[in-house]
Amino acid sequence: MRSLSADQLTELGEMFRMLGDPTRLGIVLSCMDEPVSVGHMAERLHASQSLISHHLRLLRATRLVRNTRQGRSVLYQVSDDHVRTMLQNMVEHIREEPIDPGGTT
Repeated sequence: MRSLSADQLTELGEMFRMLGDPTRLGIVLSCMDEPVSVGHMAERLHASQSLISHHLRLLRATRLVRNTRQGRSVLYQVSDDHVRTMLQNMVEHIREEPIDPGGTT
């Protein structure tokens, strides 16, 4: 893999920092498969709409989610397939049986 510039490393680190918060991670995971409204996310995550909106502003700033307008509603979804694939792979990874460090599974 080619090396990243200092700015790119900073941006990548910020993206991972955003995903390190359980609420923000839950938000991103909740809109991976389809566009979702703030209200629906708040319901799914048992959080207030204002808290979800605050986190969505941060996630949009780091390009992890994007929004689209449908009439009077604003819907959010994962920004692109790169983010979706990375998260799907990580979810699959944590669902796997742990590998025995001694090598005897």
